Amino acid sequence: MKQIVLLILVALVMLGCDTTPTADQVQQKATAQSLKEADAQIGMPAIVNFQERKLAKMIFELRDKEDLITYAYVVTWQGELVFIGRCIGFGLPYSVQYTNPMKRARDASGRYTIPQADPNGLFMPDGLSATWLMMYDEATGEVRPVYVEPQIIVSPFPLH
Repeated sequence: MKQIVLLILVALVMLGCDTTPTADQVQQKATAQSLKEADAQIGMPAIVNFQERKLAKMIFELRDKEDLITYAYVVTWQGELVFIGRCIGFGLPYSVQYTNPMKRARDASGRYTIPQADPNGLFMPDGLSATWLMMYDEATGEVRPVYVEPQIIVSPFPLH
């Protein structure tokens, strides 16, 4: 009797399986085949100097210097640069997060990722164009944070 019930259950499960591929699966397979053919015909780029990686390393190391003085400018609608002050470093995008912006969660329906708040309890938006600058207050000589929303250029040397 147990075997019959088991066979019926297996048959019901098999009937519920849909083996017809979805349109996304068909497109994914076709794209994978096209990319495989492209790789066979073209191959990988012959990168031997890794210049971009070297530049990225240099930039990361420069950004880590505590004594790096930069100069902040705003760009007018006419494309002119207007000096706004001396800074430490290159500025920090307002939307940068101190912690991972996503966290794992799970419930009865499964596992998934959800947004995670920063330590201040707030959720930072994506794509925010504002910047925090650590600027010298020329009156006191102190370095203080300045919030800037227009597009800016921050350079390690004076532009004008």
